[in-house]
Amino acid sequence: MSGANTRTFVMKCGGSTLAALPDSFFTDLNEIQLSGVQPVIVHGGGPAISENLSKLGIETEFVGGLRKTTEEVLDVVEMVLSGSINKQIVRRIQSTGGKAIGISGVDGSLIQAKPVANSSEVGLVGDVTYVEASIIQGIVDLGYMPIIAPVGSDATGQRYNINADTAAGAVASFLGVPQMIVVTDVPGIMRSVDGNKQVLPQVSIQDIEDMIATGEIYGGMIPKVKAAIACIHGEVQEVIIVDGTEPQVLSRVLKGETIGTRIVRKN
Repeated sequence: MSGANTRTFVMKCGGSTLAALPDSFFTDLNEIQLSGVQPVIVHGGGPAISENLSKLGIETEFVGGLRKTTEEVLDVVEMVLSGSINKQIVRRIQSTGGKAIGISGVDGSLIQAKPVANSSEVGLVGDVTYVEASIIQGIVDLGYMPIIAPVGSDATGQRYNINADTAAGAVASFLGVPQMIVVTDVPGIMRSVDGNKQVLPQVSIQDIEDMIATGEIYGGMIPKVKAAIACIHGEVQEVIIVDGTEPQVLSRVLKGETIGTRIVRKN
């Protein structure tokens, strides 16, 4: 789906992680854009959603790392993700000279979704069935970074809360980009070796499944790595998990430097 002269990559970042990143990260992002490589950003916003739900007195709970979502919760999810956080990211990019357009997965039926298999437990959480990649490509061809909020809808107009990692994986798959970068506040997938935590430079899908089974990967990291696994098909060759506070982390990854954890099909 990528334009003939435009290289793109998909980057996923949590809303709270993005808010905490130094200006140098956004300068790096701007320089990447100026070099002719167009980032496509899919963002989350879990902590801000929880904070707003708390202010409104709406209870929230998590099941297997996914937020249980009612229509009432979904109102807040959409307000925070498609509204305040999406525009905050756009402003931050533009303040360092970048060019960005914020869009929700609902706009133009960009992200089409269906209920997840355990919807009886988690409510209106969606799995992505289709991404209208031509919308993203159109924004990229205009010279702007698409900043995508992970809310989707189905043919009837029903909204769904989509895990940002899942949405990013689907966007990468439907765009057919070779690489997806997950920017987090951790240096990568960690493993304890003699009581010390060490970053694993490369893991395979099988390694990850084994580490989930043994409990070495747990909590919020499970949907991250599962989404990474889900998007390693078609043209997507690898997913890299990195710490956004590392200097020029995106440029270094794009140049092929070994940093963070690279997730590949097979070792």
